[in-house]
Amino acid sequence: MAGNHLSFYETVNVYFEKAAALLDYPRGLLEQIKACNAVYAIQFPVRTSRGYEVFEGWRVQHSHHRLPVKGGIRYAPEVNQDEVMALAALMTYKCAIVDVPFGGAKGGVRVDTKQYTEEELQHITRRYTSELVNKNFIGPGIDVPAPDYGTSAREMTWIADTYMALNPGQLDALACVTGKPVTQGGISGRVEATGRGVYYGLREACDQADEMKALGLARGLAGKRVVVQGLGNVGYHSAKFCQEAGCVIVGVAERDGGLHRPQGLDVDAVVRHQKERGTIREFPGARTLTPTGAALELDCDILIPAALENQVTADNAPRIKARIIAEGANGPTTAEAEKILLDRGVLIIPDVYLNAGGVTVSYFEWVKNLSHVRFGRVGKRFEEAASERMLAAIEQATGRPFAEAERRQIVRGPDEIDLVNSGLEETMIGAYQQIREIKQRDARIHDLRTAAFVSAIHKVARSYLELGIFP
Repeated sequence: MAGNHLSFYETVNVYFEKAAALLDYPRGLLEQIKACNAVYAIQFPVRTSRGYEVFEGWRVQHSHHRLPVKGGIRYAPEVNQDEVMALAALMTYKCAIVDVPFGGAKGGVRVDTKQYTEEELQHITRRYTSELVNKNFIGPGIDVPAPDYGTSAREMTWIADTYMALNPGQLDALACVTGKPVTQGGISGRVEATGRGVYYGLREACDQADEMKALGLARGLAGKRVVVQGLGNVGYHSAKFCQEAGCVIVGVAERDGGLHRPQGLDVDAVVRHQKERGTIREFPGARTLTPTGAALELDCDILIPAALENQVTADNAPRIKARIIAEGANGPTTAEAEKILLDRGVLIIPDVYLNAGGVTVSYFEWVKNLSHVRFGRVGKRFEEAASERMLAAIEQATGRPFAEAERRQIVRGPDEIDLVNSGLEETMIGAYQQIREIKQRDARIHDLRTAAFVSAIHKVARSYLELGIFP
């Protein structure tokens, strides 16, 4: 603990203990669930344009109650072991909440990606991967990484290629990592999965008439004013899907500043401006905000922090006007800030549930790699033929032929992207209703985060008990 401020890992454990106090499990079992099972800290040399440099990296496996463990790899200049441990723990609880059969893990390399060429980043990634292979910290049935802040499908391709080179002939080797390009064994819809999951979860929350009434808001997403912090992969897609659902994006924020336009911002236009100018600042028709944190305090209905952790703090929480905080990022709200916001009646949709779209679709990709069959390939034509027969029977019975465009729309069988999005939607809706039911059933639970952690602890504890570790 630094001063009076909790570290990220300590904050996650505060949430854990708040939920654990409501449950009747042996203390030893709770300690086992809470603890990180394995922490691998690595220092490895890579030759760069500056000569040999030593990089620091980590891979944390939080819980082995189910294998493989699963979690992204973060590249950032400020990443540290505490952060990686916190993110690994969140992955355990996140997977449990959405019923994805993985334990939690996370990785990190301390590197400023802007200071290195693509070739240098490839050398760093391949060396880091080889270190994981050497210690048995990666593999389809052991530990399956994915993209996170600072990494993308590009790095996942390098990881998969390195793993396969070191494990020649392994049939399921592509399943050693997810978030790959579709051409390299990836799955359609993975890039936008976390943002789409945020949208599905937010839509489900806003569809609860009683909860919206308590907040003084109308049911549904249409017309709600939204501020999004971070226009990376998660923030952009969250904003895009919310905008398509009728939300008004009144503010956005990036590292170098924010934008405010009460009438609404076109998210794609802002991103184009950012690519052309290298900044979102000075976007035509919008007011530029500095410092960037000012955007969090804009008048809005929904705030989506989708950048890094510890953005909503005890300092700025009293000035936040949003009635709903939808946590797209991991750990954006500190424990101190959460208490302030809950006391004011703000609805916080927690990260441990809301940003689980990425790991859900990663699970689909892993299953696809293990089965060696693309989703939709086996059944698509069969379903289309069955639909054709049904339409023909209806036409014969009614004497009314379907228009060609109407026929194509009804008959079309599902592609991989349709099945992925349908599975993600079902997962996010089902998990929200589970959490909500827990909250409604126990009068001691007053917030969704505690309910989500109760759900996670129940499921992980059941796994440990079924293994016979805790009789």
